[in-house]
Amino acid sequence: MTNRRKRKALGLLFEALCVLAASIAIVVLALILYYVFRRGIGVVGFVFLTSLPAPVGVAGGGIGNALIGSLLMVGLGALIAVPVCIAAAVFLDQNPASKLSAFVRFATRVLSGVPSMVIGLFVFGQLVLRTGNYSALAGGIALSIVMAPVITLSAEEMLRLVPSSQREASMALGASKQQTVFRLVLPGAAGGLIVGVMLAVALAAGQTAPVLLTALTSRFWLESLQQPTASLPVLIYHYATSPFADWQAHAWGAALVLVTAILVLNVTAQLSLGLSNRRR
Repeated sequence: MTNRRKRKALGLLFEALCVLAASIAIVVLALILYYVFRRGIGVVGFVFLTSLPAPVGVAGGGIGNALIGSLLMVGLGALIAVPVCIAAAVFLDQNPASKLSAFVRFATRVLSGVPSMVIGLFVFGQLVLRTGNYSALAGGIALSIVMAPVITLSAEEMLRLVPSSQREASMALGASKQQTVFRLVLPGAAGGLIVGVMLAVALAAGQTAPVLLTALTSRFWLESLQQPTASLPVLIYHYATSPFADWQAHAWGAALVLVTAILVLNVTAQLSLGLSNRRR
């Protein structure tokens, strides 16, 4: 009985510590969200979201070009990363024990731990220096590399959740391996795949270093993918470190827009994953 009581007490202690740690994390998150909302809500409005930045010393202006630049580069990164990474995940799922699969998994996990600054430097050296100019295209490519490990690893896990009995039944009914993948495995894991993509997009949307090193920034509307473009993270960085009170206020407004977008993506992804698990 003594050992049983000790184990029960130890279990309750660790459970209380976990609850305490989770509570602290929630409180910190709530304080950050409250502070950003309180400082930024007074700035955000239609004009703020649709106007170009004002010149130095002129009040007003907005973040319209940065908002469009972020949307464009994140969308371009997803357009590049999603098909490639899902194809890689399908290969890993269909060939789990091959040497190439082991190498791809290892490379993907290593890439997931590489700082985004290093990814930005890589694209800067391979694309920006060779073309001679910063561009939205280079920024999109850098963000696609940031997204790649998240999409690949999450997609592989989601594909594994499709029961092997269903795959065997499909093959037994005369379906080819390709038909099984496209008509059974991918549709069965579609909810989880979408969640992984949304989480990767949320991660890429808040990256500053890769975009700063590849797309730089601009005060004008984007007219070509070969031009430098503004983005929300870079704009927040520049405005927050400026000595002008108006720019600092705009930094809080831009931070509120960015945090809200990332929060919506993460919450939607978690809700979608929960609904997907319930259906199973």
